[in-house]
Amino acid sequence: MTVTSPNPAPVADAPRSSGTRLVDRVFKMRELAILVVFLVMIAVAQAGNSQFLSEQGVKDLLLNATILVLVATGQSLVVITRNVDLSVGSTLGISAFAAGSYLQGGGNTVVAILLAVLLGIGSGLLNGLLVSLGQVPALVVTLGTLYIIRGIDSIWVGSRQITAADLPGGFVDFGSTGVSAVPWLAVIALAVLVATAYFLKHYDSGRELYALGSNPEAARLAGIPVRKRLLAAYTFCGALAGLAGVLYLARFGNVDSGTGNGYELTVVSAVVVGGIAFTGGAGSVYGAALGALLLTSINSVLPALGVSSVWVLAINGVLLLLAIAVDRVVALRVAAALKKKSALRRTAMAKETSGA
Repeated sequence: MTVTSPNPAPVADAPRSSGTRLVDRVFKMRELAILVVFLVMIAVAQAGNSQFLSEQGVKDLLLNATILVLVATGQSLVVITRNVDLSVGSTLGISAFAAGSYLQGGGNTVVAILLAVLLGIGSGLLNGLLVSLGQVPALVVTLGTLYIIRGIDSIWVGSRQITAADLPGGFVDFGSTGVSAVPWLAVIALAVLVATAYFLKHYDSGRELYALGSNPEAARLAGIPVRKRLLAAYTFCGALAGLAGVLYLARFGNVDSGTGNGYELTVVSAVVVGGIAFTGGAGSVYGAALGALLLTSINSVLPALGVSSVWVLAINGVLLLLAIAVDRVVALRVAAALKKKSALRRTAMAKETSGA
């Protein structure tokens, strides 16, 4: 007769280690710290310029952050799995021009949005297949697709430029209007952000992304479909980059061959500054959104305080280095905690053995 233990606990529901709990606490504190820094920065800007938090000022802050929040949300899922997508800027650029070209010819707005998203999905699928099935390092793959997409975009666009005058008036108006100080684009980004956070927290496939990023080999041994999850993460990231492209078009009404150049670095900075561990397995999309809001707000706060915008890139770089330093400290603390716990467990087992 085979005896089985009652109520066997699934691997996914096993109690989390002290190291994992430490990571969660540190990254939650980091998100809170980012929020505090952001609020202090806004308060200082308001004190220096009483019009900074006017209705139009708040709307500009939200509009400036919307596109970055959207792309950072998709990038978060990829980074959580211990990978990266450097092609998001190129995907944004080509999707924006594709949507603009279609609308320029009198096309339907909904179809233009679908076209941009489909282009993003295609880019994400390509990256996901090469990384998950081809077992090629994500940095190499996405750097390659960055240049491929950028090259195709440059050949296709050439010296052409799409301006707001070439687009439907309602489409351009949608990019700058909303309810009071809250633009519609920010509402869309918030809806995507909340839905993504809910998926990561409440669905097995979402939690498995964290398991994959924490320990890919253990995730594979636990039966998690690693390749399938990687493919899904990259596809989602590409889809949001495509959506961000058409929203960029609505926001600025101006697209050329240079649109999205270097944007991938800003996105990665926002994700890492926002608390997504670059080594995978930790952080939240809300933190990434706060990171995006912080980085874009710096561009508005410095001029309001009379500081040259030349300092913006330097400050972003400092924030990125600080975030990486925090990640390293957390990794060392977790390793030490796990080592100590393992030593205590071995000592306890040795005592039980000697007692027996």
